[in-house]
Amino acid sequence: MASALAFAGAGCTLGPDYVRPPVDTPDAYRFAGSAVPDDALAALPDWWKAFDDPELDALIDEGLAANHDLRIATARVDEFAATLAATHSRTLPQVGYGAGAGRQRAFGATGGNYSTLLSASWEVDLWGRLRREDEAARANLLGTRQARLGVALTLVSAVISGYVSLLDLDRSLEIAEATLEGRQRNVALFRTRLEGGAVSEFEMMQVTAEYETAASAIPDLRRALAQQEHALCLLIGRNPGPIRRGRTLEKLATPPGPAGLPSALIARRPDIIDSEQQLVAANALIGAARALYFPTLSLTASGGSASRELDDLFSGPARSWSFAGRLLGPLFAGGAIDATNRQAEARREQALEAYLQTIQNAFRDVDDALIAIQTRRALIASLERQVVALRRAVDLSRERYDNGYADYLDVLDTERSLFSSELSLSAARGDGYRALVDLYRALGGDWIGEVAPFPVSQEHAPPGGAGATRMADVSHP
Repeated sequence: MASALAFAGAGCTLGPDYVRPPVDTPDAYRFAGSAVPDDALAALPDWWKAFDDPELDALIDEGLAANHDLRIATARVDEFAATLAATHSRTLPQVGYGAGAGRQRAFGATGGNYSTLLSASWEVDLWGRLRREDEAARANLLGTRQARLGVALTLVSAVISGYVSLLDLDRSLEIAEATLEGRQRNVALFRTRLEGGAVSEFEMMQVTAEYETAASAIPDLRRALAQQEHALCLLIGRNPGPIRRGRTLEKLATPPGPAGLPSALIARRPDIIDSEQQLVAANALIGAARALYFPTLSLTASGGSASRELDDLFSGPARSWSFAGRLLGPLFAGGAIDATNRQAEARREQALEAYLQTIQNAFRDVDDALIAIQTRRALIASLERQVVALRRAVDLSRERYDNGYADYLDVLDTERSLFSSELSLSAARGDGYRALVDLYRALGGDWIGEVAPFPVSQEHAPPGGAGATRMADVSHP
């Protein structure tokens, strides 16, 4: 058996060894100039805590513990870990046992029959087929772990974005209610003036119509608020219900913008790492398919004892043993082996193209987020100036109307513009926060290796640790 083991260890491994394919990586992101200065780009594990909102932190913790998609992803990791263990076990000797006992009577005589058997079988991996299948299973496990981290990354991003949308809707409702309250005062004032003959019925109807316009916006906002709360509840694994808020949208802190070289993106985005592991698995299965052209060698051995008397079962004459080898190889398979090899090579090409496409999509995600941050900052600054100007214009238009220099239609138009600008400013601030979240997600997030509260077996962990490369381990420009 020892010589067979040595022979097996010297066997070759068919198929190509995996080499990471060359990737056309840009030297810099197109809109990297929108990032904050380098001295503010320190890595931030649990970076969402920089929003300084304990209610948001609690929602994320709850989601990481109870989100159903994340639990499904965790169960898939367990499944692929078991698959790897089952695949790896085929490279080891299989040992079994058996025992039998019987008693019979024939021709007036009674006799017994007793036996024990210990057996072992082993497929000698001459051509590396089992090693390639083990390599593929290991890559699938690592890819599944990265897929779980990707689910966690998406979950954290979605919770933050959903919470920001909730604060955005809160602010919009606050603006609408304040506008409605002001227009209600106008209605009461104009009714008094109408009764005194100071204004016409037409002006009264104009004021009333503007009041109803503001009132009509509130039901939709309340509906959107409730639906956003329900969506967040589902995201964190909770039945529909209210969501507690901490800070308002205006008082929400802003985390520093992340940064990273384009080449570092490949090392830390879970979907890219997952896609590469699928390529590794497909590459390994080419070798497994090529090994089908060659014979397989199986060794079997057994030892035991047999006796007609139970007392003599373990005595010397009752013992027996056997050892055998079997060599099986294909002669004609009707093209099935050729087809299997073509399938394996085609799957490898599919995995390669999917890997390259995933990388390009990642670069696009980063640049999309960067340009969104850049343009939203400019838009917010412009809308802030516009709101200040319109508030002053409302005051001036009212003064002009009270002094008889303008029609009340000028006041209504200015108030209408202010209402619209305040809503636009709230939406732009929410979009700015969401763009920053998108950037963290696109760059792989500082939370990789930090937010998945699940034990990772070190037996099949990748070199250097169980998780993917954290953003803190990548040099910043």
